[in-house]
Amino acid sequence: MSTYCLDPTLVRNRLSEVHVVDVRTPGEFEVVHIPSSRNLPLDELEHHVTEIRDLVEQGSEVVLACRSGARAHQAQERLSELGLPDLPILEGGMVAWEQAGAPVVQDVVRWDLERQVRFVAGLIVALSVLVSIVVPEARFVAGAVGLGLVVASLTNTCAMGMLLSKLPYNQPRSARA
Repeated sequence: MSTYCLDPTLVRNRLSEVHVVDVRTPGEFEVVHIPSSRNLPLDELEHHVTEIRDLVEQGSEVVLACRSGARAHQAQERLSELGLPDLPILEGGMVAWEQAGAPVVQDVVRWDLERQVRFVAGLIVALSVLVSIVVPEARFVAGAVGLGLVVASLTNTCAMGMLLSKLPYNQPRSARA
């Protein structure tokens, strides 16, 4: 598979000509997103193949975006497996988009998932170490979290992030109303 990325400045200059498909969770999308982008979460992408295929067949350029690029690469692979051509990825994702000073729509203030994962993992490790003073076996919890972080980095996926994304805090306001 040939992966190619588009520079945020190029996409910004052609924003009226491209269809940006944001594959982050609805909660992340609600916090900040590219104007005119569509939120088609990675875990629901299979349900939207027809509409993406229609855009491509109409000659529209579709660009995949996420927070940093990892989920967009996963989306590109899934869509390719489902018969779509390799779609370009927004290089560096929303992080690079915002760093480039490109326009965004911000709806709510919420910590991004990566920050939540760091907080929860750190809290679990710190509490496990404290509890291990009384219950020595608690150190294995800290070890399990550390191992989970290693697996997350090797596979470029994050089970804790996926779990945290399901919490009510991370759901868009419309889903909570």
